[in-house]
Amino acid sequence: MKIFIAGATGAIGRLLVPALLRAGHDVVGMTTSERGVQTLKDLGAGGVIANALDAEAVEAAVKQVKPEAVIEELTSLPRHYTPEEMRAAAERDRTVRLLGGQNLYSAARAGGARRYVVQSTGFFYEPGAGLATETDSLAFNASPSVSASVQTYDQVERRVLGTPDSDMEGIALRYGFFYGPGTWFTEGGDVANQIRARKSPIVGAGQGVWSWIHIEDAAAATVAALEGAPGIYNIVDDDPSEQAVWLSAFAAFLGAPEPPRITEEEALKAAGPDLVYYATRLRGASNRKAKDGLGFSPRRLDWLAG
Repeated sequence: MKIFIAGATGAIGRLLVPALLRAGHDVVGMTTSERGVQTLKDLGAGGVIANALDAEAVEAAVKQVKPEAVIEELTSLPRHYTPEEMRAAAERDRTVRLLGGQNLYSAARAGGARRYVVQSTGFFYEPGAGLATETDSLAFNASPSVSASVQTYDQVERRVLGTPDSDMEGIALRYGFFYGPGTWFTEGGDVANQIRARKSPIVGAGQGVWSWIHIEDAAAATVAALEGAPGIYNIVDDDPSEQAVWLSAFAAFLGAPEPPRITEEEALKAAGPDLVYYATRLRGASNRKAKDGLGFSPRRLDWLAG
């Protein structure tokens, strides 16, 4: 199958491209620079240059490639994980996902693609009992940045899954928090360095449940989605864990000191409501649908595997 990937040189794209090639697909990635094209060539794929925000350029690129399927992994997240950089990047990332994604989706429809796969979120479900399934609501009334992100993901999913006159099959993959090579959550990543410096506290009881996915397993599930039934899939592993559990385990895994503990009131005063939400309100997600429908088989979370 001929595959067109936007976001092909990002954290997941660099693993997704070789995974697709190993599966026998013909892969072309969209990038914004000659350096990106060379990266794709080094991986064994083709490359075209286009800015996702330039609708004409995107349409021309898709028309040139004539893909059977398009995979949208468009993001504009900061290289470093700090509250300041995340806030600074938020509007840019939203624009890329919404406007850039719309440009890509329209080009894919015009170009006759039969399937469209898009990145969504598996960790912003509305709080509730047990693990969330794909039919549960996202957290529209969460803290400010979480609520804004949910609105963005909802628009992305509605575009891909809710276009009634489209002949193109849509799939939304709700990935968990990425960990592994090239992510913030790895031994040499920003979060690990913050934990070593005791700058990542457990807030209150730390009861917020985080859903994870190794980035290589996310890539494998994305390949499988090219053949699965259309719809939404939670792409998360078997180890949803409370903040107090995973943060302490990650610190031990790194050989770092036990994280400090602060109250919700202290966290609210020091960093605002988003930190409190992540630590105390997140809800884990179930991967049963992906296991049954995509043959999904994720690995154990590294720092809980011992």
